[in-house]
Amino acid sequence: MNIQISDIGHVIQLAIAPVFLLTGVGTMLMVLTNRLARIIDRTRVLEDRLDIAYHEPYMDEADQLYARWHLINFAIALSTACGLAICIVIALLFLGDTTNLPLDRYIAGLFVVAMITLTGSFVYLLREIFVASKAVRARRHKRPVTN
Repeated sequence: MNIQISDIGHVIQLAIAPVFLLTGVGTMLMVLTNRLARIIDRTRVLEDRLDIAYHEPYMDEADQLYARWHLINFAIALSTACGLAICIVIALLFLGDTTNLPLDRYIAGLFVVAMITLTGSFVYLLREIFVASKAVRARRHKRPVTN
């Protein structure tokens, strides 16, 4: 088994697109974890207020925050699964080239899985944004209008 430098260069060229995709997934994870951190911070503030005195609006907001929390957690899990699938795709590209194993179907299948999980992650992020927007609109309409 004699591996040429040009063969390694070709595999690196093939791996560039998945690596860029992996960078995008990393950015997506950063956005999701930042949203989760804000949800957690707001939940802690509400729980402290509820420890002092029970108020129905606080309970409603806490319920909305818990719903958002779950949506973001699903999005994070799907993004992480996508990143893992992309890493395996990159590894299989190198493994297939260096061992001459026919791994192209596995690579294609894992890439499809990565795209499905990434799409799911975006769907859950969008759902969380809709829940957050709806909650803000609902609170805004309940407040008296002041000039």
